[in-house]
Amino acid sequence: MTSPGATTGPTRREHDLLGDREVPAGAYYGIQTLRAQENFHISGVPLHHFPRLIEALAQVKRAAARANHRLGALDDERAAAIDQACQEIVGGALHEHFVVDMIQGGAGTSTNMNANEVIANRALEILGHGRGEYDHLHPNNHVNLGQSTNDVYPTSVRLAMMLSFPALAEAMDHLITTLRSKGEEFSADLKMGRTQMQDAVPMTVGQEFHGWATTIAEDVQRLTRTATLFQEINLGATAIGTGITSDPRYAQMATAELAELTGIPFVVSDDLVEATSDTGAFVTFSGILKRIAVKISKICNDLRLLSSGPRAGFHELNLPSVQPGSSIMPGKVNPVIPEVVNQVAFEVIGNDLTVTFAAEGGQLQLNAFEPVICFNILESTRIMTRAMNTLADRCIAGITLNRDVLQDYLRRSIGVVTALVPVIGYAAATDIAQSALQTGRPVAELVLERGLLDERRLTNLLSPSSMTRPVRPTATGTIPAITLDVESDSGEVARPQADPADV
Repeated sequence: MTSPGATTGPTRREHDLLGDREVPAGAYYGIQTLRAQENFHISGVPLHHFPRLIEALAQVKRAAARANHRLGALDDERAAAIDQACQEIVGGALHEHFVVDMIQGGAGTSTNMNANEVIANRALEILGHGRGEYDHLHPNNHVNLGQSTNDVYPTSVRLAMMLSFPALAEAMDHLITTLRSKGEEFSADLKMGRTQMQDAVPMTVGQEFHGWATTIAEDVQRLTRTATLFQEINLGATAIGTGITSDPRYAQMATAELAELTGIPFVVSDDLVEATSDTGAFVTFSGILKRIAVKISKICNDLRLLSSGPRAGFHELNLPSVQPGSSIMPGKVNPVIPEVVNQVAFEVIGNDLTVTFAAEGGQLQLNAFEPVICFNILESTRIMTRAMNTLADRCIAGITLNRDVLQDYLRRSIGVVTALVPVIGYAAATDIAQSALQTGRPVAELVLERGLLDERRLTNLLSPSSMTRPVRPTATGTIPAITLDVESDSGEVARPQADPADV
């Protein structure tokens, strides 16, 4: 069999509005797909790059054929052949014959005709005829019966997105689980928190990782909830929403068939004219993808900062070394996984802007720019899914801590003075902070020297339990005693353990 895009070798002659053309004999697509291949050398990304879109197109065509058969508009043999051809495509067959560029003019007509032609030619084979013998079963008259690109294409895109987003949600869950696992592992490791790139107050490394997990977890729910907007479809609207050329019962019947085939509770839009030109669901969903991208990029920025160095940076974290980092600097290892995820996020943010402009560009009863909306949202979903899994498996899971660095930062920081404010007051705490900054002496040493607090009270106030979460004073105004995070004679700082009575 010749390859789908071949222009040499055996051919068959097909005819359309513009005349006759030779189509590769081995191709399941036909003349209109051939013309689209010639016209749209744009992204270089063919339809089969997104298998879920091909599956969605086949499911919509299958639902339409079943509805038309029930309505008596399609005979038993043709309906069965179309149904079988669609089933095969849903199962992964013939995807390589969906060759039209994802970005195309015509509001998706080339995509619809590519599907019509492939399904028709496979159905012809099932019926015992040759490809291109459309007198027996025609791409438009039978496969596209009661349909228009303007209801088939947006319905298929919505279904493709419903089929695609669960993989992203699963990848997000995997990243969340990995972050939380690290949060538990580092739950007792103190560090200095920072605001505006300046020392703030102490926290645990575990709190930092749990914070990252929480911010991603919020959007798993938003993603799933937003995807339900795609369940309202305009199948049966045909050209502009009036349902011209379709049976009055077709819209409800075809939508019910699609729901049964996919297990997704699709419903017919209340206003098919509005639904045919509306792209609001795409804008909202793309916005959620952008929101996720912004968050994940911020986390990667943090990881690159916290692992910077190793000698002249923060060097609090060690990211897994996955490849050499320089062709000229020996020993250099770069944070390549956060870097690539950052770039994915930039792409998704840009894709969302494209979706916004394309949605705004719609005119009157149709938006002609749904192909670029489809391409960008499916691409964002695909690369974000891969990025989440890559970040979890190739980076987060292997992170280790430089505890000596964390403890040294904590020991030398003036941020711990904030914990003393409720007891010694803001003015005295400010004076201590200024002195510590000017002299380089520890906060605790200055407080004891000035007699502001006794050693036991000071130690309690500067304990990990007091500095990393709210603490209610006792009736005597003291902080509940816990095992202290104090510098030993060896200069090491003990890792904190809270008193069970204080937990």
